[in-house]
Amino acid sequence: MTPKKLWIWLAVVMVASFAVLIFYGTEIYRKIPPIPDKIVSTDGTVMATAQDIKDGQNVWQSIGGQTVGSIWGHGAYIAPDWTADYLHRESVLLLDKLAKKDGKVYKDLPDEEQAKYQVLLKKELRTNTFNESKNEIVFSPERAEVQKQLAQYYSKLFMNDTSMAKLRDQYAIPENTIKDTGRMAKMNAFFAWSTWVCITERPGDDVTYTNNWPHDESIGNVPPPSLHLWSGFSILLLLGSVGLLVFYHARNKEEEEEISEALPHEDPLRNMKPTPSMKATLKYIWVVALLILVQMLAGVVTAHYGVEGSGFYGIPLDQFLPQSVSRSWHVQLAIFWIATSWLATGLYIAPAVSGYEPKYQKLGVNVLFGALLIVVLGSLTGQWLGVMQKLGLVDNFLWGHQGYEYVELGRVWQILLLIGLILWLILMVRALLPALKRKDGDRHLLILFTLSSVAIALFYGAGLMYGRQTHMAIAEYWRWWVVHLWVEGFFEVFATVVAAFLFTRLGLLRLKSATNAVLFSTIIFLGGGILGTFHHLYFSATPTAVLALGATFSALEIVPLVLIGYEAYQNYQLSKSTPWIQAYKWPIYCFIAMCFWNFLGAGIFGFAINPPIALYYIQGLNTTAVHGHAALFGVYGILGIGLMMFVLRGLYPDRQWNDKLIGWAFWMINIGLLVMVTISLLPIGIMQSVASIKEGYWYARSAEFMQTDIMHFLRWMRVPGDILLAAGELLLVIFIIGLKFGWSLKEKR
Repeated sequence: MTPKKLWIWLAVVMVASFAVLIFYGTEIYRKIPPIPDKIVSTDGTVMATAQDIKDGQNVWQSIGGQTVGSIWGHGAYIAPDWTADYLHRESVLLLDKLAKKDGKVYKDLPDEEQAKYQVLLKKELRTNTFNESKNEIVFSPERAEVQKQLAQYYSKLFMNDTSMAKLRDQYAIPENTIKDTGRMAKMNAFFAWSTWVCITERPGDDVTYTNNWPHDESIGNVPPPSLHLWSGFSILLLLGSVGLLVFYHARNKEEEEEISEALPHEDPLRNMKPTPSMKATLKYIWVVALLILVQMLAGVVTAHYGVEGSGFYGIPLDQFLPQSVSRSWHVQLAIFWIATSWLATGLYIAPAVSGYEPKYQKLGVNVLFGALLIVVLGSLTGQWLGVMQKLGLVDNFLWGHQGYEYVELGRVWQILLLIGLILWLILMVRALLPALKRKDGDRHLLILFTLSSVAIALFYGAGLMYGRQTHMAIAEYWRWWVVHLWVEGFFEVFATVVAAFLFTRLGLLRLKSATNAVLFSTIIFLGGGILGTFHHLYFSATPTAVLALGATFSALEIVPLVLIGYEAYQNYQLSKSTPWIQAYKWPIYCFIAMCFWNFLGAGIFGFAINPPIALYYIQGLNTTAVHGHAALFGVYGILGIGLMMFVLRGLYPDRQWNDKLIGWAFWMINIGLLVMVTISLLPIGIMQSVASIKEGYWYARSAEFMQTDIMHFLRWMRVPGDILLAAGELLLVIFIIGLKFGWSLKEKR
């Protein structure tokens, strides 16, 4: 297929996919669960107002939001999902109230009579009591009384009641997480409303706003038929699409990427002289090295909170660095260092490709570097101030902790980061312009490289589409634009183009076949990836159509990973193709490792949790952490390290590397990650999945289940993998520093 036809297909895929994504985004807007003016009891007592609910959402965000347990399944893993926890406690208390109303004690009743009250319970909870004309949700006296009891329970938990000390420790929630009773009352209102969404049936339907999530058979939250239907369809579609891809690959294998027939006798980039702006990217790599270490330490602290919730080996660390802060830093720093490594690579490659150094390019690179430092340090400080309750609710949203996973940083830091990305784009484009104007063979790759850079710069702006008190369902829609489309989508395209570009520049791949392969891969990936965004929103109070689209297209995301072994083998062939390529051994090995993690982390572990019927039971369990670590670090992190290695190879072209040092770092990082994921996180996730299916989702996330001896043992089993991974990262940093001071280099050739 010619590049022109492939470009047409790419344009069609993108236009059609975004049209559907935006159309059903409007459906989410149109069908969101109502936030009423008031929640009232049948006797007219006002229990909460709309402003209480909205402010309560902001209070929840201020303490860390999705880093302290989860809401609707999205968030951290140590504390419970608050909607599932609230719903279970509400149902238990309400059963007692309903029986007491008839002068009976529920637990003393025979099974037949208990069944009667279970039917009454389902009717009580699942009936939609929203009065549209008055814009009110109405609770019965019994349910209103239960709400008051639950408000007292959560107030004790999040404030300073001594009877809750043990449970706080198990949940890694510091004493006085919320210091003000007014704030606590508002967060209780938000918990009550977000739980009401999970158990209330949509008007004219027999499923709840969250498609009957979370699983709890006692209250009628069981998988609706749509989950089984679309799960089955997604698997059939995956099998059919894999067959078509293999057929296409076999039919067009002569057009696939292949090693160039006329290999250069020496490194084509050996004599390239780095420009001042290219040399200026070295400081980015040094900062990446520092961020890797800090992120690793934050991960160690966060993991330890799972076994010692109020401290770190006896040190009361939670009073100074709560789990919500350490986890926020762990996630944010991962995104920061991975993104910075990729930005540095782009700034390095642009002048190298065009052979042109624009005026003041070095100044621009240095200014961007300073801006990124301000955003990193400022956002981390703001998150700490927000969680420590030192900011008002408005100030927290602007400068502190937004409470949403992966976009924890305050709105001001978001805006500054977007400005920084646009500055990066400008620096890239101005350096690439001469090459873009040339109509030579690599123009297609350059255009795709430029477009992916534009997408990286602009799609982060989707995180600005929701406000401080935007409805949770809407905020989740836009948040996943950032997490899925920005991180998992266009970064993937950027990575594919960069890898192909590097190999063609080295003369190892034929330009035409590389161009066609990259364009085809981009079409396949975005064909599933754009609408695959919806697979994160199955149970976030979205319509069933979103579930159907998410299930269908998330299956297509796996299709290009089927042939990932071919890509890995080809990269391995490249590493052996000519003697001088040994200088690029470790960047290429990183690309091979990325292929492995793409298949295992994004492919196997990703698809294991993607079908609706699977995610219904295991959303937010440690199975998600398995996928997250293996995909985010395994794919994007390892690739970021590989890109850094390539840049460093260019900055130190005449010296041989100490293969032992970088080799130990490479293998310890990859083996450590594999051990940590498979020996600890995966068994925990599997056991939680079984508990969720058998007993209910609330139980799989409860302290009762998570604090058993076997769970403690499995959490401690992270230590061997964590030690290997941390040691590998430390060796990597030592290697990077040693390139400057000499211990990572051999004698000149």
